[in-house]
Amino acid sequence: MAGLALLSALLTGCTSAGYYAQAVNGHLSLMAAARPVSEVIADPQTSDALRQRLAQSQDIRRFAVNELLLPDNASYRRYADLHRPSAVWSVVAAPPDALVAKTWCYPVIGCASYRGYFSEAEARAEAQALQAEGLEVIVQGVPAYSTLGWLNWAGGDPLLSTFINYPEGELARLVFHELSHQLIYVRDDSSFNEAFATAVERLGGRRWLALHASAAAREADAALEARRDAFRRLVRQTRGELVAIFEKKSADPSMDRSYLAMKKEVMAGFRARYAALRAGWGGDPAAYRRLDAWVSGANNASFVSQATYDELVPGFMRLFEREGGDTPQGWRRFYDAVNHLAGLSREERRRALKE
Repeated sequence: MAGLALLSALLTGCTSAGYYAQAVNGHLSLMAAARPVSEVIADPQTSDALRQRLAQSQDIRRFAVNELLLPDNASYRRYADLHRPSAVWSVVAAPPDALVAKTWCYPVIGCASYRGYFSEAEARAEAQALQAEGLEVIVQGVPAYSTLGWLNWAGGDPLLSTFINYPEGELARLVFHELSHQLIYVRDDSSFNEAFATAVERLGGRRWLALHASAAAREADAALEARRDAFRRLVRQTRGELVAIFEKKSADPSMDRSYLAMKKEVMAGFRARYAALRAGWGGDPAAYRRLDAWVSGANNASFVSQATYDELVPGFMRLFEREGGDTPQGWRRFYDAVNHLAGLSREERRRALKE
């Protein structure tokens, strides 16, 4: 992500190369736009809606420290209006015959399965170059990214206009997710890092809503999560079907062309099942526009990206329950257990989480 590239540039002094230069310049611009939340709240030009949401964000921030034992530092105590829809644009790529992400490696912080740009145009130029190499690629707008706590001395990661107006549960989950990266981060293992943060966001979001949200907010969030769970199941099912095809191709090179027809059939089935699922959701069609676009453009890179965040989450959820669940002692033991996993090899971590 852009935050990882920025860290690499700052920690190694590498700012001359074009990619690192855009990461540094983009983040410095973001930091320059950030103001203390208290100052924004006191500003008479601030709308009442933003003022209320910023105040709530600080309640969420305190909750993250006191209830979830997440880092108590400078992050998410300032606010920046970016005047654009995304903080960064992430590029993910995969070959046409495997659900394996292309990785990019950076000094100091290791390798990641995505590459972030502060300019959408630059992200799409990178995507075109990767497509020319025969890879399947997606470009995704990302509302937030983490600098892993390394830049808390400079003000930390700020709240952003790209997500401050999310529904209450979504806002809480995003803050918990990004703070989790500051607590535990493993070099060269995007799936482990993102699944851990996703587990913390879901567990923490559930507790926040139960203790602090209104009945209406809990009801709206439950409906949202039900739709998401149904969609995740559909994606997992399709991912399994694609993996089966690619394994057959790997075992039988004569399938070099026929596998494409099988893959096309699986993708058509995926879109048909999504359309049926979507028809039952009701509500304003505009609310699903982003998900509709994801489905219509889905390719191997899309399924790889989704797996990065979801595949190992059930293992983390079981680990949380094993270590005592939703108590301060349970959270502490959970983080200790995750730190233990972080010290294992990549293969050992996966085996432990899947068991």
